[in-house]
Amino acid sequence: MNLATLDTALRTLVIVALVYASIVALTSWGVRTRRFNPFGAWPRFVRRASDPLLLRLERRVVAAGGSPQTAPLWLVGLVIAGGLILLSLTHWVIGMAAGVSLAIRSGPRIWLRLLLSALFTVLMTALLIRVIASWFGIGPYNRWMRPIIALTGWLIDPIRRVLPPFGMIDFSPMVAWLVLYLVRGFVLGMI
Repeated sequence: MNLATLDTALRTLVIVALVYASIVALTSWGVRTRRFNPFGAWPRFVRRASDPLLLRLERRVVAAGGSPQTAPLWLVGLVIAGGLILLSLTHWVIGMAAGVSLAIRSGPRIWLRLLLSALFTVLMTALLIRVIASWFGIGPYNRWMRPIIALTGWLIDPIRRVLPPFGMIDFSPMVAWLVLYLVRGFVLGMI
């Protein structure tokens, strides 16, 4: 299986998952608004097909203080976010594979450029994950956030000392991302 086929297969998988989640959410909405009879053939079929996944999601939503009726919408959101992350990661891996393939045929200069580019990409992705995690209230002491904090703290903390937050908005991650972007362009341009 080549990389283009893998990319096409993953895109198809994400589209199928999105159609599935949308059907579940629309059917749930139709039952709640009484457009569908909850005991009709279609809602029962959709509920049977979605119960193994939706019941787990409902438990998590309720445990977080939400309404179980919003679980289908959370399913759509998770499929969209997960699909975007999966496709972005796949494109990154395909790009890295192409870069490694080029580097194998080239000299050490290309290897250095490839490694530095990968390092900057990892740092910028860690910044993005840190920002998104803060939106959901995931603290820096969470077990899986510790590596992200270690990767980004050395850059964000000095900027945060100089640039105070403006109300509830902290601009230090954006400034850190801009600094990384500029330094990346400068460093890779020098090589």
